[in-house]
Amino acid sequence: MPRVKRGVMTHKRHKKIIKQASGYWGAKNNLFKTANEAVARAGNFAYRDRRNKKRDFRRLWITRISAACRNGGTTYSAFIAAMNKAQIDLDRKVLSDMAITDPNSFTALLRQVGLPAAAA
Repeated sequence: MPRVKRGVMTHKRHKKIIKQASGYWGAKNNLFKTANEAVARAGNFAYRDRRNKKRDFRRLWITRISAACRNGGTTYSAFIAAMNKAQIDLDRKVLSDMAITDPNSFTALLRQVGLPAAAA
């Protein structure tokens, strides 16, 4: 059985990290130690922000729905409470899209759940 030279796997691992760090500024893109630190840090940010993205989008949808509700003469919390009471199960992403692209149907939804929709 042929014997593998020492350091071949280390070289391969180092090359993999350097490749991941391509485009980084300064020594971070070609020195293993700094590249390894930078790649690890970037990976932590990527992991964290994949979760934060969900949080940020939910905040955006709520802001849009709130604006449409206030335009319709009510508040976001009253609207969501009325939706739950009427057992209408639409998520915030759909409601936000409806408020932006089709304000007339959003106003009709306000009336349907029993909230007085102000004249547009």
